[in-house]
Amino acid sequence: MAGFMARAPRVRQEIQGFLDIEPVQVAELDLEPDGAGGVLRPGPGSPPVTDGAVFVLVRRGGRPVGTLLGRVPEGADPRTVLTELAARRHPAGGSAGASTGASSGASTGASPGASPGASVSRTAGEAAVPAVTVVVATRERAEPLAHALDSLLAQDHPDFEIVVVDNAPVTDATRDLIERKYAERVRYVTEPVPGLAVAHNRGVAAAHGEVVAFTDDDVVADPRWLTELTAPFAADPGLGCATGLILPARLRTPAQVLLESNGGFAKGFTARTYAPAAPPADEPLFPFTAGRFGSGANMAFRTGVLRAVGGFDPATGAGTLARGGDDLYGFVRVLAQGHRLHYTPQALVWHHHRETWRDLETQAYGYGAGLTAYLTAILVNRPGLLPAFLVRLPRGLAHARALTATRDADGGGAGDGSAPGGHDDRGHPWPRRLSRLQRRGMVYGPVGYLRARRAVRAAFAAGVSAASGTDRDVLARGSR
Repeated sequence: MAGFMARAPRVRQEIQGFLDIEPVQVAELDLEPDGAGGVLRPGPGSPPVTDGAVFVLVRRGGRPVGTLLGRVPEGADPRTVLTELAARRHPAGGSAGASTGASSGASTGASPGASPGASVSRTAGEAAVPAVTVVVATRERAEPLAHALDSLLAQDHPDFEIVVVDNAPVTDATRDLIERKYAERVRYVTEPVPGLAVAHNRGVAAAHGEVVAFTDDDVVADPRWLTELTAPFAADPGLGCATGLILPARLRTPAQVLLESNGGFAKGFTARTYAPAAPPADEPLFPFTAGRFGSGANMAFRTGVLRAVGGFDPATGAGTLARGGDDLYGFVRVLAQGHRLHYTPQALVWHHHRETWRDLETQAYGYGAGLTAYLTAILVNRPGLLPAFLVRLPRGLAHARALTATRDADGGGAGDGSAPGGHDDRGHPWPRRLSRLQRRGMVYGPVGYLRARRAVRAAFAAGVSAASGTDRDVLARGSR
């Protein structure tokens, strides 16, 4: 009791600090080449920009180059204020890949065919893009799914299909949506076994494209997302995976602002290629810090490569007892087979962050659990990686402590501590409660994975007998 009473003022302070977080507008600003002017647009689903704090994606010639936090004074013209700020932060002729506050996981790396340390910044026009299947796994979220599908159908990629995987549905809402609005343009399949990885594997089994791309049902994809995400596969035959940039679609609630203020999902604005044959010098835990490579809401794999490694481990991911880690597992499995992974900030999706404190609690625990669950999955499925893992274990434990540490505010991107401006600037402290939940999740992760593995095996044992053809092969391989 005495310990609780001692902590009570601190807890109340954290709660009050969270409640005091104000909403931030989201916008994008495309600067003219000479920096003399710019085109200001609200973010996806946002109203026109007015006075107050604004989180801005800065583009040049349509290409994302960075983010910033601006504050528009009352009565001022938002375009003028934000254009002047962006021109100072991202001057014409500056580094095309530089970003104010680019995350530490996205520093310059080795490009295919180049020496380690060379910058990668390919454009989609350098090579013909491969045919691609876009897989969207969903469960009882018809309204956001419709927005996601509208943005996917507006892609400028010349050859793609969309597959929606309805995961363990309890209603016909998703099926009805597809049949009513998208029947001729979207394929609908069901996966009765719950779990994101299982649903993604079902999508892989249904894919016809040379590349299979994945995104979530709560994103809005930039019109060039798919072209930019798949172009690196044409440029590099040894590429197994590509990931892209994820920015917030809205910053309306304290939870959304807090998450983005502490990094969100963004990996910066510098392209990077990770090559197993040339481990990056600035990544001593490579490849086990897979969270630096990207996230499942914006990733693509060469279809044959993903199938060859057995797809995603079905005992990982949201909807299972493991809570997450399916995307990280896929990244490491592909790298472990000798294929390269490329991150490109030109492939952009806007993500609708969770909205409440309870969502953040669930997310923090799930991230911790997913991290250690995926590591357990890797070692169970690829025991040959154990020696490399043990060598990195001491540094890995230090990294885990830093990852889950309570983080103080450092002033934010605009210097006033009100909202995120760069992806390593913390406008708001990361609460101790969330740090503790991440650590608890990390302790639980291996147990959760092993429990999930047993549950999935039982589900597959019941389901494989009813499957046929390619689906049976994928299900059986996934259950091993």
